[in-house]
Amino acid sequence: MLNKDIAIQEIEAWLRENDSSKLQQLWDAADAIRKENVGDAVHLRGLIEISNYCVRRCAYCGLAADNKEMTRYRMNADEIFACAEEAASYRYGTVVMQAGEDYGIESNWLAEIIKRIKSELPLAVTLSMGERPYDELQLWKESGADRYLLRFETSDTDLYQSIHPPRPGQTTNRFEILEHLQRLDYETGSGVMIGIPGQTYTILANDIDIFRQYDMDMVGVGPYIANPLTPLGRGEINSDIAPEDQVENTELMTYKVIALTRMVCPQANIPSTTALGTINKESGREFGLMRGANVVMPNVTPVEYRTKYEIYPGKACLNETAKQCQGCLRNRIASIGRTIGTGHGSRNH
Repeated sequence: MLNKDIAIQEIEAWLRENDSSKLQQLWDAADAIRKENVGDAVHLRGLIEISNYCVRRCAYCGLAADNKEMTRYRMNADEIFACAEEAASYRYGTVVMQAGEDYGIESNWLAEIIKRIKSELPLAVTLSMGERPYDELQLWKESGADRYLLRFETSDTDLYQSIHPPRPGQTTNRFEILEHLQRLDYETGSGVMIGIPGQTYTILANDIDIFRQYDMDMVGVGPYIANPLTPLGRGEINSDIAPEDQVENTELMTYKVIALTRMVCPQANIPSTTALGTINKESGREFGLMRGANVVMPNVTPVEYRTKYEIYPGKACLNETAKQCQGCLRNRIASIGRTIGTGHGSRNH
């Protein structure tokens, strides 16, 4: 029987599996584990993309510092709080403040926003701010932040370095940062891209095993979507792996990773992501929820900013208002017989 003790070799075998009848066994097992451990509730996290400035030069990301075609923005404190108020009015349990690695977001300034949200609104606060200094991570935790998301994108050192160059004169280790976040008692989340050029099935199986080793509270995975304004999207970074070993960046592969992640991290909060909704706008997020996920992240960023937060092109729901987005997602969740979660939706230990 499929369970959390699944061996890494079996994880890789499932990633390579394409027989629909066998995959149905995986979907059923993941859905049963989801139901047993986190129930039928789908938790809504209101996403606020507070800045698209970034000091990094990641080879896959449209926010990269050397993308001169992007119009940059940074929301002010009142705008961010207004988005949080709107999220609370829709009875979301959490707001997720996300940005590029933007040091124009000063640590004390963000700490005051966190304090205001926590004191005035019934919301949990998740941060996704990149690799910030430890003292800033501690300040934000002390100010009331509940969760921190830092995706490691790939566990393969060579592949990571080829797509994720460090800042000049600095070296960092995302796994050390994740461990520090756990010591600070954040609910800690990470994740990977699926189908990055150069990613083998063995690498991806190891990524999933790392989620299990770290007992991640949150795991966000999604397909790699090429951005033509990036080195990876322009084909400037070549991979020498055999074609049969290259992971596909497909909808089906994303479902496999979601399902296997649910198996190895049965209590984690796992979103059915916007990227999944982008490659299948009709029903991608529903299928993600039916194959292990229990979270969706409706966007509450004002449209004028949302259209500028372009990590990859063609994002789902790009021109929908926050009100339209929440109504659509509620209907999608109801259509598969699931309920809307209440409260913060924290990880169950």
